[in-house]
Amino acid sequence: MNVLMHICCGPCSITPLERLGEQGHKLTGFFYNPNIHPYREWRLRADTLEALAGQQNLDVVFEKEYDLEGFLEKTLPLSRSRERCRQCYRMRLERSARFAAETHADAFTSTLLVSPYQQHDVIREEAEALSSLYGVPFLYQDFRPGFRAGMARAKALGLYMQPYCGCIFSERERFQKRRPGREDSSVP
Repeated sequence: MNVLMHICCGPCSITPLERLGEQGHKLTGFFYNPNIHPYREWRLRADTLEALAGQQNLDVVFEKEYDLEGFLEKTLPLSRSRERCRQCYRMRLERSARFAAETHADAFTSTLLVSPYQQHDVIREEAEALSSLYGVPFLYQDFRPGFRAGMARAKALGLYMQPYCGCIFSERERFQKRRPGREDSSVP
């Protein structure tokens, strides 16, 4: 089956690439992540994926547009809510489902499904709704059991390993927790 795989970053793609490859699927990667902030981080992740794709002989389509404004427009009103993640998933998965339909892929999936830190039920719910809308099956697999092994392989390959999910909100949450005495999220 020809599967379009939305890829959030190189390290997270290792386990899904292995598992789906073992199952005989022909994969095409798709990098569309307007949530990643700042631009330098977005560029690092794209470059890391490009390097890994070369090593793995994986075709990857890189969405050239860095639509931070579009992401913020949709998520800023939800910045203090877990609904912002749903909106972020929807935005990325919708572009992936549309691209899968445009390229006549047999199915689409996402490397977001490897992370134990993501909301799998929400990802699956959004992707299945988009599957119906765009007429391309969503290939759900729980890649989480391979998360640690994939991260160890990424480290061994010398890939850039990001310290947060990617968005400005998760960056704030991640680094605020590291500052002693800064438990109140209203304090910069």
